[in-house]
Amino acid sequence: MTLLLKEIRHTPLLWLLALVPVVLLAQMLNPEAHTRLFILSVLAIVPLAAMLSRATESVAAKTGDMVGGLLNATLGNLTELLIALAALRAGQYVLVKASIAGAIITNALFLLGGSFLLGGLKHHVQDFNRNSARLQAGLLFLATIAMLIPSVVAEADAQSTNGEFVGVLSVGLSALLIATYLLGLLFSLKTHTEFFSDAQHGELGQAPWPLSTALAVLGAVTVLVALVSEVFVESVQQAATALGFSVAFVGFVIVALVGGAAEMVAGFSAARKDRLDLSVGIALGSASQIALFVAPVLVLVSYLIGPTPMSLQFWPGAVAMMLIASITASLVTNTGRSAWFVGILVLNVYAMFAWMLYLLPSPVR
Repeated sequence: MTLLLKEIRHTPLLWLLALVPVVLLAQMLNPEAHTRLFILSVLAIVPLAAMLSRATESVAAKTGDMVGGLLNATLGNLTELLIALAALRAGQYVLVKASIAGAIITNALFLLGGSFLLGGLKHHVQDFNRNSARLQAGLLFLATIAMLIPSVVAEADAQSTNGEFVGVLSVGLSALLIATYLLGLLFSLKTHTEFFSDAQHGELGQAPWPLSTALAVLGAVTVLVALVSEVFVESVQQAATALGFSVAFVGFVIVALVGGAAEMVAGFSAARKDRLDLSVGIALGSASQIALFVAPVLVLVSYLIGPTPMSLQFWPGAVAMMLIASITASLVTNTGRSAWFVGILVLNVYAMFAWMLYLLPSPVR
């Protein structure tokens, strides 16, 4: 605990942790001040993300980059899962699906491309384990196919007498995706671990925390991020309207970027320290985990807590962007080497999507 307090005292960015109780108190006292709550919640998430990044690096120093990346992706996605569950209970399925698609695209393009760029600017060429990257990219591609199928056959459901075709199809696909995700973990962490060793071990830069301290910080910060993110989600739509953003841009870009702040801080920091295995593991691991686990779980849970069941049928444009993102990630990670210009190419794809969503006048369906 003394080590943790000392680091907070000597790191100006972490002084923003004082905003965490401020934003929670402001939510209780004046919940209608949406723009103010939006700004405060964004500022509060930044230091929490930095803490999560530091703790993840400490865990990765003990467990290896692949397990560290998996742990970071899991804890980061736990926050997004809690946010989606709150929206699910309220029946805001458009927001749920937009946040899912946006998180997949943001991790597979913005986080991956940003890691390649920032790491490449400091290191001439970086290597990473392409077997791990190809596995995650393959799982992500499989999930996008599963999301494509209900969208393609939605017309058949419209012509059916009971309208249950897409719902039943989504339940079966969700169960298949969850089983595939669990088998992928078994494959990479148990039966074929020799294929997924780290390609290189860069310096951490700072002495790692003790494992017990790192795990305690990971758990506590995840809870705090979830609480602050709830405030963010409740205020973001009204604040975005006041700031002139479209609904599509809010769901796909703003919510995804803020919700994935923890993974981004960890991924970018690792890339700068020449730990690109950790960066790639966070980016693609988080994207594939959302697609194969979080989204299917939400479909199944919607039968229990949602006003109506939710399906895997996404807006066709969202499916197209997810498919392009998975193909792009697969192409740029195929060689196991990267440089800064590769990051520029990947970020360009993300920028094209973001610009289109910013100009899109109507909400996604």
